[in-house]
Amino acid sequence: MNGVEAEVEAEIVRHHEVIERWLTGAAAREEFACFADAHAPGFTLITSDGRTLTRDQVLAEVEALHGRAPELTIEIRDVRIIASGGALVAATYQEVQPDRTRQSTVVLQAATWLHLHETWLL
Repeated sequence: MNGVEAEVEAEIVRHHEVIERWLTGAAAREEFACFADAHAPGFTLITSDGRTLTRDQVLAEVEALHGRAPELTIEIRDVRIIASGGALVAATYQEVQPDRTRQSTVVLQAATWLHLHETWLL
C-alpha cells in the first residue's frame, strides 16, 4: 500500500469511526462538528435508495440520529483507489454493519468528502 492509499483508507476508517460514535451515542453532541467539517460545502450523497442529498440534508439527517443505534458497529473493508489526479481521489470500499453491507464510492479532496454514492449489497 502506498502513501496515498494509506491516507485514503485512514480517512475512510476515521470518518466511519466518527459516524459509529455518533449513532451509538458514544460521542458528545459537541463532536458533531467533526462529522460536519469533513464534508465540503457542495457535498452530495446518493443514498442506497437512490435519493440525492445535499450537505445540509445529510447533516440534518445524521444529527437527528444521535444515539439511535446503540449496538451499531461499522467495519471498513476492501478500500481501493479507482482514480486519482492532483488533489482528487476516487475510492471504493465496503461498509460492513452487523446485518448488512454497503458498497460505496467516494470522491475526496485531501480529507474533505466531496461526493459519496452508497449501495446496499444483497
